[in-house]
Amino acid sequence: MNNQVDKPKSKRTQNQNTTMNMNNYVLRRVAYVLTLNIKGMQEIFALADYSLSHPELKNYLLKDEQDGFVSLPDYLLIIFLDGLIIQKRGKRDGATNLTQQERVKLSKKESLNNNQLLTKLKIAFNLKAEDLIEILQSADFRVSKGELSAFSRRPEHRNFRPCGNQLIRNLLTGLTLKFRVSEDN
Repeated sequence: MNNQVDKPKSKRTQNQNTTMNMNNYVLRRVAYVLTLNIKGMQEIFALADYSLSHPELKNYLLKDEQDGFVSLPDYLLIIFLDGLIIQKRGKRDGATNLTQQERVKLSKKESLNNNQLLTKLKIAFNLKAEDLIEILQSADFRVSKGELSAFSRRPEHRNFRPCGNQLIRNLLTGLTLKFRVSEDN
């Protein structure tokens, strides 16, 4: 009989698992910030030329440990955030409607990292650097204007800096404090 004790997961493995389901977390938190129900979320997807069934969307909104949980692929979060931008800011001039297949194909060409996620949230909520700093400070996260600028640069730029999950989580917390608190008052 072997009495081996299971080793705890390494930091790297824990981070990979966290990153893998970050999309679901972002979807849930944005829905919470905006007090969106399933129907409201489906309408946002529809603005970006995508139709998602109630059961599919419900499975994406479940937490990792819940039965029926399905990991949200990057392209669906991109489509949702694009729909959110359209809802909040309006459709671009000259933008054409796409079929769902064209929309998926276009979104799958785009990769989604935290820097792009930050940019899409910034655009959707019409936030300037000062607004972001204030929102992050409300979540007890300090960042300078220069650091925010580094997140918006191209990866090949010498001052580029990758955006971490912690900043995204704190931004979503700050957005919750800003929009949910003002709604309750």
